[in-house]
Amino acid sequence: MIELGVPNSRLILAAEQTIYMVFVSLGIGTLIAVLLSVVLVLTNPGGILKNKYIYVVVNTVVNVIRSIPFIILMVFILPLTKMIVGTRIGTTAALVPLVVFIAPYLTRLFENSILEVNKGIIEAAQAMGASYFEIVRYFLLPEARGSLILSVTTGTIGLIGATAMAGAIGAGGVGNLALTYGYERLNFPLMLFTVVILIVFVQSIQTVGNYFSTKVRKH
Repeated sequence: MIELGVPNSRLILAAEQTIYMVFVSLGIGTLIAVLLSVVLVLTNPGGILKNKYIYVVVNTVVNVIRSIPFIILMVFILPLTKMIVGTRIGTTAALVPLVVFIAPYLTRLFENSILEVNKGIIEAAQAMGASYFEIVRYFLLPEARGSLILSVTTGTIGLIGATAMAGAIGAGGVGNLALTYGYERLNFPLMLFTVVILIVFVQSIQTVGNYFSTKVRKH
């Protein structure tokens, strides 16, 4: 049995913090990304609601945020984090930069997924008199479900890496555990343990994502 030098309660807390940060920020970020991706698809030059100004603004904002490395983004928006949650440090405070990071990332993935939908389906929906909302709700999103699930899976894995960096602002989690109790104290067994845990977590998420994506595509 390898001695990790950390109480089991601390390991469990770190795991809970990581899960909390990943899935709460993923949930909020996914909702924002769905909205933004639909706006981009509908208002692009080939969309059914062409609007150059809205498309350029949303597209530019998404590109700008995506171009900023997470560690820099996290520090840059500390004032916004303070304004929203009342503190710059802690697990809850990390949700703000995580959402800002993942929303544009998922927006691009969702946009590509929706653009893959056969245009004939949209034309058929319009011919049946479907409204723009109905086209999105009953045709575009359902047809893109398999690809959207894989996009969320990819985003989740990206968030796991981001939560590790969020340890720099005292966010807790497995990453912070590895940094504070592993690296700084030269505790190699603990660092190895956290790496293995993260690998298992990532592989599990990828497997689940692939399963549901394949299942949806078959239907």
